[in-house]
This record gives sequence, structure tokens and C-alpha cells, in this order.
Amino acid sequence: MTVTIDPRTNTAAEMVRNAPTTALQVASRNYELYDTGNVAGVDEVFAPDLIDHNPVLGVPNALDGMRYLISEVRDGYTDTQHRILFQRELSDGWVVNHWQMTGVHTGDAFGMDASGKPVAFNGTDIVRVVDGRITEIYHVEELLQLTMQVKA
Repeated sequence: MTVTIDPRTNTAAEMVRNAPTTALQVASRNYELYDTGNVAGVDEVFAPDLIDHNPVLGVPNALDGMRYLISEVRDGYTDTQHRILFQRELSDGWVVNHWQMTGVHTGDAFGMDASGKPVAFNGTDIVRVVDGRITEIYHVEELLQLTMQVKA
């Protein structure tokens, strides 16, 4: 199922509220965790046996990796907002999302000192939703784009 995206209402929160299927709702809820800084929400959105195909180095497991990423965004950025630019549900619970995060780099995050600069960078996630939770995730973020904005 392809979802028609309205650029005025494609925030993560709006996409969660208006998702026509559970898989699309859960896939969008992932971004809402980043926007609210809700680290505890990881246990609601992700399965206990989550497989992260692009794991965070040095983190003991995939759930702790998600907690780490959310806390880094929460502690390093204010006014974060994820907009879903493209979303499509495939078979067997797979969902593809292309998104953009905006915010202001006001704290130390991902090894970069606070710069006070606004940022906007994109990423693409492919997640599998089973029984209302994300069980697998492939994620790619345009970190060079982010780094150039913060360091420029």
C-alpha cells in the first residue's frame, strides 16, 4: 500500500494518527519517539528480539542501540521534527520510509559539540512489523549532510 503524503501533514505524529494500517502506524511511531525523546517507548515500538541490520557499534543489543540513538537526538537537538517524505507498505509487514529530520543542534550529540545551528537531513528505513512491533530494521542516515551543517 502506498500512502499519499501531504507535505503539510506528514509529521510523524500526524502519520501515526492517520495511518490506515497497523504496520504503517508502528513504522511512523518510531520517528515520534525521536521527536518526543521518549526512550521508554522503545519497548512499545520494537520487539524484544529486534534485529538491527545496521547496529550501533559498541552497544550490547539492538534495543539498547535504539535507546542510544533516541537519547542522542533528545540530548543533542531541540525542536526536532521528522517528516515522512515517502512511505510504502510492502508484503509480510515490511514498510519503507524516507524521512527528513529538522531541529537545532543545541547539545552534544554523536561526538559533536553543540553548535546552535539548524539542521535538516534525510534518512531511509526499511522495517518489518509483526504483531504490532518492529522486529527488523535497516536504516541509513545522511550523516555527512548532518556533519557538514553542524561543522560549517
